[in-house]
Amino acid sequence: MASTNDPFQFQEFEEAGNLLEANRDATTINIEDDDMPERQRKAAGFTPDVDDEDPHASDDKTELLSGQKKSAPFWTFEYYQRFFDIETHHVKERIIGSMLPWPGKNFIHVHLRRSPDLYGPFWICTTLVFALAISGNFSNFLLNLGKPDYKYSPQFGKVTIAATAIFSYAWFVPLALWGCLLWRNNKIMNSVSYSFMEIVCVYGYSLAIYIPAVVLWILPFEWLRWCSIVMALCLSGSVLVMTFWPAVREDHPKVIAAIMSTIVLLNVLLAVGCKAYFFSNPEAALSPAPSAALELSAT
Repeated sequence: MASTNDPFQFQEFEEAGNLLEANRDATTINIEDDDMPERQRKAAGFTPDVDDEDPHASDDKTELLSGQKKSAPFWTFEYYQRFFDIETHHVKERIIGSMLPWPGKNFIHVHLRRSPDLYGPFWICTTLVFALAISGNFSNFLLNLGKPDYKYSPQFGKVTIAATAIFSYAWFVPLALWGCLLWRNNKIMNSVSYSFMEIVCVYGYSLAIYIPAVVLWILPFEWLRWCSIVMALCLSGSVLVMTFWPAVREDHPKVIAAIMSTIVLLNVLLAVGCKAYFFSNPEAALSPAPSAALELSAT
């Protein structure tokens, strides 16, 4: 027979009023109520500290939720910071896509996806500048190696000339093309339009194929240099033509021919001009003619 003081025996608890008679200052919370009274919230420690809230954080959250986040002006560093926020594998994919263009594939739609960057174009242009200057100096050194009257002197001025040519092509040509496309889109209401940063990004990545071509120009073989130039022009020009063709195909045929031919012509002038200036033999031009040398020896 179980004892009356058995702790495992089920007991009916008394009402809450009888239990609170011993301590009348105790606080009770009714869990069935959705709205907790203010006095009980303060006693239980649920009152938020309004003074500790960050007003700027709440403003930013409100702007983000409403889609009204203001963008920084274009003359500030904050505006260009987002164009350098890109993953390494994305840059790699865009470089490969610019070197191996696929017929019918638009570089902006396939690789950029409305997210242009300046990180890849900047370093591609910088690498191409130093590749031109260093390869040109090294090619000149190999060409005149072994000549008794030759004295090597590094030409640091070629770095400045190369930087001016490459960065002018990568910035001013896209600027002119963007203005031309914007003007034509206002006249024909073309559905395909590109932003200035997208055009700069395309032109920057299209120069990536010239870096290995410039390295091959070190070898003193003209046939190899011209073959690499033609191959680089075909690949780089294909990227530009297939990218900007949808933006002009609904225009007048003469306007289409003028824009596309200008894009290709400027690309050709850049490649041929760099080859002619950085990989020419200045000593050959300064050497006396054979007839003049014979006359001097005869006298």
